[in-house]
Amino acid sequence: MRIARIRGIPGTGECRLEGGWAVPLDGQPARQFKPADLLAPCAPTKIVAVARNYRDHARELGGEPPEQPLFFLKPPSAVIGPGDPIPLPGWSSEVHHEAELAVVVGRRPLRNVAAQDVRAGILGFTCVNDVTARDVQRAEGQFTRAKGADGFCPIGPWIETVLPDDVTIECRVDGETRQRGRMADMIFTIEQLVSFISRVMTLAPGDVVATGTPSGVGPLRAGQTVEVDITGIGALSNPVVGP
Repeated sequence: MRIARIRGIPGTGECRLEGGWAVPLDGQPARQFKPADLLAPCAPTKIVAVARNYRDHARELGGEPPEQPLFFLKPPSAVIGPGDPIPLPGWSSEVHHEAELAVVVGRRPLRNVAAQDVRAGILGFTCVNDVTARDVQRAEGQFTRAKGADGFCPIGPWIETVLPDDVTIECRVDGETRQRGRMADMIFTIEQLVSFISRVMTLAPGDVVATGTPSGVGPLRAGQTVEVDITGIGALSNPVVGP
């Protein structure tokens, strides 16, 4: 099933998408929708993003693959939806794209969940762009400012409740492929990541776990359009605007 949040529908705006129709989950009448009506498909209390979960990406940044998952937080204020502009802040001169497969937590909190029970607690999967001020990340040695700015977490376009065992994660900038990787190339699986994180902090309904990015990260410039495209889900597209 494909789940989205639609602008103009009362309450949470959560709908089941069927062709060009949005069927509200709260029983309101179905209505037609346009791509411009799509909001970020969830409203997380936190985004837990995983670092260096692809060996080639770890090496392109001068690091080694970790022995256990490394993760950091992005604030809810960083979230934007499909078609929303990614703002380039005046305090960074090197903002990069990072295409990632994201997991959305289901209706119950996940705490101390075993790896074999993770899938039962997942609502579904979506695309995320872990936008990063790379120069700030290098200079400060930590991720809060570099990855937590307003607009630095595009999510969407919707949530797919079922995903194949292996998918391709691709990033395009103005139609040019910059990143291309496979879920099978992850160092830690979805089940391992969610279980590990849940032993540290409770994952609330709607929270997002971004599972890491493949190699090929690179700069964004004002006027460009960046897309994160994942097989089995679809494409998340956002324009880039100057400060």
